[in-house]
Amino acid sequence: MNIVKRAIFGGIYVALIVASLLLWDSCKWVFVVLFSAFIILGMNEASKLLNHNGQKASPLIKGIDMAGAVLTFLAVFAHFNLPSLAGLFLIPIAGYLLVRFTAQLYMPSRNALIDVPQSLGTLAYVALPIIILNIIASVFSPRIVLAMFVFIWLNDTGAFLVGCAIGKHRLFERISPKKSWEGVFGGAAFVIAAAIAFACVPCLKDVFNPINLSVATWIALGVVTVIASTLGDLFESLLKRTAGVKDSGNIIPGHGGILDRIDSLLFVALATIIILQIVTAIQ
Repeated sequence: MNIVKRAIFGGIYVALIVASLLLWDSCKWVFVVLFSAFIILGMNEASKLLNHNGQKASPLIKGIDMAGAVLTFLAVFAHFNLPSLAGLFLIPIAGYLLVRFTAQLYMPSRNALIDVPQSLGTLAYVALPIIILNIIASVFSPRIVLAMFVFIWLNDTGAFLVGCAIGKHRLFERISPKKSWEGVFGGAAFVIAAAIAFACVPCLKDVFNPINLSVATWIALGVVTVIASTLGDLFESLLKRTAGVKDSGNIIPGHGGILDRIDSLLFVALATIIILQIVTAIQ
């Protein structure tokens, strides 16, 4: 029953992501709503992990942090997709910082040296990468974002299958005892094969490569996805191990929390924008 539940809710999660990216041209707001929800839910879970020392985050502070992050996400989206609102994305950033730091003055019972770093930590860890994902979709193509997700899913699948079959050499036993180097290379093989296919196979090229990236660029994106995806998963494992919890949450039955599903994505978004910016600069 757990396997069935996991498959059903995993399928819903995947379907929502794929639909939000394929419907970009006709209904961008599906993407906006879905990834705004990821920001809110992910920040809530990250806040709980970062508050493992006993000082729970103030509901007011969490509300300010989430509002600032979502408004910045929306402003960045508007900057690239709504010409009449272009250039206004600094307003929510500046407004958030003013409100957030001022709010701390009215909380004398709380430790500002804990509260403020935790707020900025959740923003940097969860919100900023999703905002960058927004930029990738708006400036380059939502199909590149879809390819990122496919790479991550293929990497997870390849790592699991190869790791279970022949994995012997532990990758990072202190944090994640089950991961192996064999699994990493197995995931890499799956991803690089897909990257070459996205650049060369006509039907896949039509879906994933509308901006005609070269084979070399796709391979580079595949390689950094494998590295960043693994690091992202390890980093969240470190946070959970430090906080003494198995999952970041329980919002997705059979899968845990949102962070358990997007931990790799947060690192992959950062690595992908670096590659795309470099490729754009040298063309």
